[in-house]
Amino acid sequence: MTRRIFCKVLLVIVAIFGLLILSSVLTAQGRSDEAFERVRKAQERHTDRLMAKEGVVGTAIGLNPNARLSVAVLLERPGVGGIPKTLDGVPVHPVVTGKIYALPKDDNPGQGKGGGKGGGKKEKIDPTARFERPVPIGVSTGHPDVTAGTIGCRVTDGSNVYALSNNHVYANSNSATIGDDVIQPGTFDGGSLPDDAIGTLSEFEPIVFSTTANNVIDAAIASTTTALLGNATPSDGYGTPKSTTTAALINQSVKKYGRTTGLTKGRIYALNLTVKVNYGTEENPKYARFVGQIMISPGGFSAGGDSGSLVVLDGKGRNRADDRRPVGLLFAGNPLYTFANPIDEVLEAFSVDIDGTP
Repeated sequence: MTRRIFCKVLLVIVAIFGLLILSSVLTAQGRSDEAFERVRKAQERHTDRLMAKEGVVGTAIGLNPNARLSVAVLLERPGVGGIPKTLDGVPVHPVVTGKIYALPKDDNPGQGKGGGKGGGKKEKIDPTARFERPVPIGVSTGHPDVTAGTIGCRVTDGSNVYALSNNHVYANSNSATIGDDVIQPGTFDGGSLPDDAIGTLSEFEPIVFSTTANNVIDAAIASTTTALLGNATPSDGYGTPKSTTTAALINQSVKKYGRTTGLTKGRIYALNLTVKVNYGTEENPKYARFVGQIMISPGGFSAGGDSGSLVVLDGKGRNRADDRRPVGLLFAGNPLYTFANPIDEVLEAFSVDIDGTP
């Protein structure tokens, strides 16, 4: 066999091998998508019935202890009875989350402090401080009648720029008026009018307070300028988020920079979450149900005051190109888990894009 013929045969073998690998990958992906859809249908078909049980706070799609896609049933406490082992042939696994709260600073009991895995040995900066203008993202902010939350990021409609955070941070859980000032830092951290204003409330998605509601986002934007608001975190954070978003996937590595816990890292624990969130207190609860949410672990990923933080991918190795791609807007949690709105739903509601890097 001549060298030329040998090379041609080798190229054909390599091409066939590559096609076989591609085919197997596509087949596996197709099966994975089919499995996810099967679990989703079972979850959504039975969610209302499950959440009617005392002690159940939500359902989601996650991985059970055997690493199989399954329906996760979120419980306030251990020992809640009546949880099935399967739903329509889909495995079910209980997850004790405890009660879940919106996360403005110090409004609710039982909120954990920081302690999530941080991001290195950069100089530590206090995100609760007043910053020179333009202020970075990821730091203390709020409506003057709110304790404090976090500036998620800077967004733009192509002509104007806005600060993005939660409704309960910038619109005081539906109680604010369009045109109200927002400040940096938040009131709890010493911010006040008029000196600390960085913009005015432009738009918010109303929260429907009901345990049968189908809220998707807890979000608001405040009109501002590039002279008042930058688009990067402080120097001990992750930097500037990318403008291109991404959909969440189970087990993705993520990070955020927030007012209370600074830079923390975690992992997507579950998807398509339907969850009951308390916007009140233990003694005077005020519940809103959300659907289609993202669940993140570990508990130290966030704490009270981190509401409004932008959750981005933590790209590593082969996934480094995806680093800092936005995936969610943090709005609720407890000492065990954190919950976020899908970022694309937030941006679509206000017809804006992340004002970040390509």
